[in-house]
Amino acid sequence: MGWNRSEIVNLRHAAHLHDIGKVGIPDIILNKPSKLTNEEYAVIKEHTVIGAEILKNVSIINHVTEVARSHHERYDGHGYPDGLKGEEIPIHARIVAVADSYDAMNSRRIYRNSLPKETIYEEIRKNRGTQFDPEIADIFLRLMDENRLTITDTYLEIDDEPALPGMEFEISNFISNVMNTMKSQEEVENFDLLTGLPMRNTGQKMIAQLMQEHNGCLIFMDMDNLKKINDIYGHKAGDRALKALGALLSEHIGNSVGCRFGGDEFLLFVPDAGKNEISELMETLFSRFDSEKKKDFEIRVASISAGLCMCTKGDSFDECSSKADKALYYVKQNGKHNFFFYQQMDNTVFPVSSVAKDLSLVAKALRNSGNYSGALNLNYREFSKIYEYINQLGERHKYHCFLVMVTMETAPDSMMYIENIEQALEYMEEAIRHKIRRIDVCTRYSAMQYLIILFESDESQIPKVMDRIFIQYYKLYDKRDFIPKYEYLPVNEHSEETNPQNTSDHLNQDIHPV
Repeated sequence: MGWNRSEIVNLRHAAHLHDIGKVGIPDIILNKPSKLTNEEYAVIKEHTVIGAEILKNVSIINHVTEVARSHHERYDGHGYPDGLKGEEIPIHARIVAVADSYDAMNSRRIYRNSLPKETIYEEIRKNRGTQFDPEIADIFLRLMDENRLTITDTYLEIDDEPALPGMEFEISNFISNVMNTMKSQEEVENFDLLTGLPMRNTGQKMIAQLMQEHNGCLIFMDMDNLKKINDIYGHKAGDRALKALGALLSEHIGNSVGCRFGGDEFLLFVPDAGKNEISELMETLFSRFDSEKKKDFEIRVASISAGLCMCTKGDSFDECSSKADKALYYVKQNGKHNFFFYQQMDNTVFPVSSVAKDLSLVAKALRNSGNYSGALNLNYREFSKIYEYINQLGERHKYHCFLVMVTMETAPDSMMYIENIEQALEYMEEAIRHKIRRIDVCTRYSAMQYLIILFESDESQIPKVMDRIFIQYYKLYDKRDFIPKYEYLPVNEHSEETNPQNTSDHLNQDIHPV
């Protein structure tokens, strides 16, 4: 185009930063392996405006702001963000538009390989005068004809250039620092520190690329009962369960690609493996995880469910992940802690009545999802709903139910240390959960109190129940600075009629260390 060296170097500097606005686009959209929705595409288009805003005060590189803002304008006026037409579009942006399109077509994407040179040539030729400036497009096609396009990994520096003057060296150094910072930040954000696996966006991208080159199996894996572990034992326990599964996947995936897909979900692609090999791998993972969780009492209720989809080279990531997800849903409906191939669903024989099938599967899923050890431990809001339900149930069916309050009182002349308080409360909660029945319910009521609903209980047995709880508490907590006491009353009027004794007779009963 007859430009001098200084103009060309300036264009190169501006071109390096043309897509910097993508730092403001959510990764889940930027790295989406399937087709964007209209709403997502509208968000993507904002990167031109964001980039111009970021670079608006960068004065050491001429034309950098207009390149960032206008490189998606079209020669026919149908581009964005401003709908500029023809020579209204800055010349630097018109050049970058052609180069950027070539680079996109010449690069491998997560949903396709790079396009053949003939296809790229034809696309640029067809779009001269509409998408591209016709003069620039013709020059670019001539460069392709003469095989004069060279793209290398060291494009930030050109070896045969003379030494850069001071200002140009400063510009080049500035660009290198920006790009290195973005690259290092991207690497930090791309891995989950808890499990050591890639995060969702990076993992999806790697898997989708691998699927374009290999047959294999896409595995959608879910950890069961993580919420229950978090609710009962805290998020540190839940983190240990996730970490154990992440370590297991890292150990066994070999040449596979895996990632943490979400909170308790994982995605894995195993290339070049048949159904029998995949089944053996899953059985090994299930067995090893069962062994690992037995080492930690607080995560023992965790289990794995998985949906699998056998894939053929070039299959759509979006379609295969949807199929694997359906297979996982089938596992969830049928009791969890298992794996199932999507391809098996066509051969599965279901009952004639779809309603009966659905209802039985739901009932089975509810039974399994409700598995818990010891008492049903709820937060106070959920506890209050259960209390009202049991109250109505008791009035209708004449059940005997009792509400018990356990209060942790400070022993006379004892010093209250926060560590001791927390430890005592933790042991009391554990004693309650494991010494009342699975049909009973408990909750933390206040800083030093617990509430218990004893369902269908004989009133004469309440002292024995509380004895068991307090004895267990003193086994766990050998100090004498907090003394548990309890009081109780009937949940509904029917219980009061059956037990006319005044509830004040039950107040302040306590048990001392045995």
